This record gives sequence, structure tokens and C-alpha cells, in this order.
Amino acid sequence: MQVTELWRYPVKSLQGERLSTSEVGADGLAGDRQWALFDAATGLGLTARRVPDLLFLTGRLHADGGVEVVLPDGSVTAEDAVLSACLGRPVTLRAAADAPGERHYENPFGVGEAGEYDWDTFTGARGAFHDSSRTRVSLVSTGTLGNWDRRRFRANVVLDGEGEDALVGQRVRLGDSELDVVAQVPRCVMVTRPQPGGIGRDTGVLTTVHRQRDGYLAVAALVTRPGAVAVGDELAGW
Repeated sequence: MQVTELWRYPVKSLQGERLSTSEVGADGLAGDRQWALFDAATGLGLTARRVPDLLFLTGRLHADGGVEVVLPDGSVTAEDAVLSACLGRPVTLRAAADAPGERHYENPFGVGEAGEYDWDTFTGARGAFHDSSRTRVSLVSTGTLGNWDRRRFRANVVLDGEGEDALVGQRVRLGDSELDVVAQVPRCVMVTRPQPGGIGRDTGVLTTVHRQRDGYLAVAALVTRPGAVAVGDELAGW
């Protein structure tokens, strides 16, 4: 399988940046999930599971490692006050390097009596703001995506072809880096959320993923050897 797209998401749950090449390190693609928005009142990390409007903001990484956020009106900011006004709640933008302790996020786990989701709190990874300590790089193939827009699934690496599920448990070479593919990626309500560019709310996406794929789509890997990767590189197994 060949790499057709590379993506990093500088700010967790915001739109990301498409790359032609990237370094791959212990935390994944350079700059990926190195920033996140936190609810100033609860201390919880925000994701589009809880705050769908995050997907209408875009994170952009500076060459010096800083970040800026592009708002829906095209304006650019990194100011907490501006971001809070945009999202309608007090938020703080934090760098992973400045948040060394435990990070807590929310997952929907059922629908309550009022017809709204009930929420469960879980502990995310240290380092980059990944949900799980077992996830540093995510990969999905065009064959698996079919007609779905790949932006719903926010994979770091899009591969031409199919068959990535069979890589679980294997070590692979991605450009100059090496990865241990450790698991399939379980999917949640986030894949149903609307996004810019005409991606509408579609609960049928998650229903189909559960019905046809037991709730999993894409695979997750840990980095065993850092290196560079570029669009056009082959994913090679052992």
C-alpha cells in the first residue's frame, strides 16, 4: 500500500493540516495533537464528541512550534478570550509540554431519560493529546473508506489500496520510520459530526461501521523507530 495523504492535527479535535512529508517520532507525526482546548470550569479536555463546533475551527502549527487557530469567519487567534467567545464557554489553549499530568476527556456511553447523551470521563495519554496511550499514528486505506469522506475519521496516514486490518500485530515500515500496528480503532459519535466543506451530520456512518465492521475503522500504531515519511512512500510489512 502506498501513502496518498498525510495529516497532522495540531490542536485536538480541530481541523488539521495536510502534509507532503513529515517526521515521525515517539508522539506520532511531528506536531500532531501537541495542543488542546480545555474547559476552564471543569478542567476537562474538549473534543468534538462533546463540542461539535470544534470541527469548524482549524489548528495551524508555526515553524517555532507555536500554534494558531483559524475561526469560522477566517480570523486567526491564539487568545483564550477570543476562543472562549467563539465557543460560548471559557476555554484555555494548552500545549502538551505545559500539561504533564493526567488529562481527562469525555465519551458518550448512552442516552439518558431526557434524550441527551450520558457522559463518562476517561484518562487520556501523556505526551501528545491522544485519547489512548496505545495510539500515536492512525492509518486507513481508501478501500476501507469507500465513499466516506476521509475527514470524518481523522487518520494521520491515508493509504491507497486495502487490507490495513490484517496488519494488526505486525511491525511495518512507513518511509524511514517503523511502526508496531497494535489495534483497530473503535469509532464513536465523532464520525457523525458535521464539518466544513459540505460534510453534514450523518448518524448512519456510525451505524454502518458497527453493523459492517463491529465498530472499528482504521488501525492504530506505536512508533518503534523514528524517521521521515512522504506521500508516495510504500507501507512495507515484515
